[in-house]
Amino acid sequence: MDMPRRLRFIPPESLVEVTCRTVQGRLLLRPSPVLRDLTLGVLSRAARLYPVELHAFAFLSNHFHLLVTVPDAQRLARFMNYLNSNLARKAGRLTRWREKFWGRRYQAILVSNEAESQIARLRYILSHGVKEGLVASPLDWPGAHCARALLTGEPLEGRWVDHTLRSAAQRKRLKSDSGSFSTVETLWLAPLPCWKELAEGERRHRHREIVEEIEREGRSRELRTGRPPLGREVLLRQDTRHEPNRIDKGPAPLAHVASSAARDALRVAYRTFLGAYRQAAERLRSGALDVIFPEGAFPPAMPFRPAPL
Repeated sequence: MDMPRRLRFIPPESLVEVTCRTVQGRLLLRPSPVLRDLTLGVLSRAARLYPVELHAFAFLSNHFHLLVTVPDAQRLARFMNYLNSNLARKAGRLTRWREKFWGRRYQAILVSNEAESQIARLRYILSHGVKEGLVASPLDWPGAHCARALLTGEPLEGRWVDHTLRSAAQRKRLKSDSGSFSTVETLWLAPLPCWKELAEGERRHRHREIVEEIEREGRSRELRTGRPPLGREVLLRQDTRHEPNRIDKGPAPLAHVASSAARDALRVAYRTFLGAYRQAAERLRSGALDVIFPEGAFPPAMPFRPAPL
């Protein structure tokens, strides 16, 4: 039985970890050079049109993770709507998948302002591909992944293809080359909030330390189990419509924190927000029209108003 969805609670200028999974966990995001290019194009364009600070990301075969700072819940919603809708269309077109693409709405979990919790979430995202035994290093992942950009400090580039204009040109039988409807989008990753004051060289050094630690853990796992990583070539040959037998799912925490004090503070803030929201929603259901919902909330739809007799 599914648990009720928690209200979206994003205080101003929050760091959040966003996760989204494909429908039934199918491998619709199977990495390939083409999909990597398209994914980076959509991600870069979304961050430009709906400005957010993107710190890290990893796109696996059936889900992705983002670590992002957003000004409020509305900006996050608009950014994710653009990212998910466009990525679903482009990846679906590439894999010839015409059904529902995402299993459900994205999940956004707050990350506290503690350095320990922020670094832990960065490390968690960087470890994707290695911790599952798919590749030996985050740098080996053939899909869209932030590891190399964090180590080099260089921007990421992807291709945005305007399929609407291309389809219109094809209907009119206009002659055009393949690059006429594509542009290059550029994405610069932002430093973690706790590392903003560090010099760029120091940040790259710390990123490299994390990656090397992940690689050591991957080698230890291989020695312990006797199973080498699946490898790039096998990943590229996976069936995109394959449905895994088992998907790890569990209740999402309210926030990622490093101390009980931070957890308690966020719980109090969320309960205050929830109480104000419920009180406003009750007044709205009773017919009041001058209802004020707490800042940062998405109010429910207005009740039906019958025509006067």
